[in-house]
Amino acid sequence: MNDLPIDKGTRVTLHFALKFEDGETVDATFGKEPATLEIGDENLPENFEAYLMGLKAGDHKTFEVPPEKAFGQHNPSNLQTFKRHEFSADMVLEKGVVISFADARQQELPGVISRVEGDEVEVDFNHPLAGRTLSFEVQIIDVEPAGQTH
Repeated sequence: MNDLPIDKGTRVTLHFALKFEDGETVDATFGKEPATLEIGDENLPENFEAYLMGLKAGDHKTFEVPPEKAFGQHNPSNLQTFKRHEFSADMVLEKGVVISFADARQQELPGVISRVEGDEVEVDFNHPLAGRTLSFEVQIIDVEPAGQTH
């Protein structure tokens, strides 16, 4: 085990758990294979990477991540209303269904149906975790210079 602190240009092997304040798990690797990522490779949102900076192999910490540092606040202008006929006839349109749209740059943009009323379908383009405070638990297993092969 080395003493290299996590920083840009390091590859990190870790276990993590992302949970809601009530303890419900969103995603976790504990009990499975650990995750390996390079700092700055966009596998982890930059704000989450910031919590890892300076940690070393063997560290085990839990951080409370407010919405501003996680997936942002819920934004009412990210709710959009479409007409029923704008969707294909065989598409299931009910609350909770995730639909993939293309944004102006043809990037995939998922939306969740939040309301279906008559001919109107309301779609929420906020991140599903927007507005939530999250608990981010990490156990650092190994830190090594990026690009190093075993």
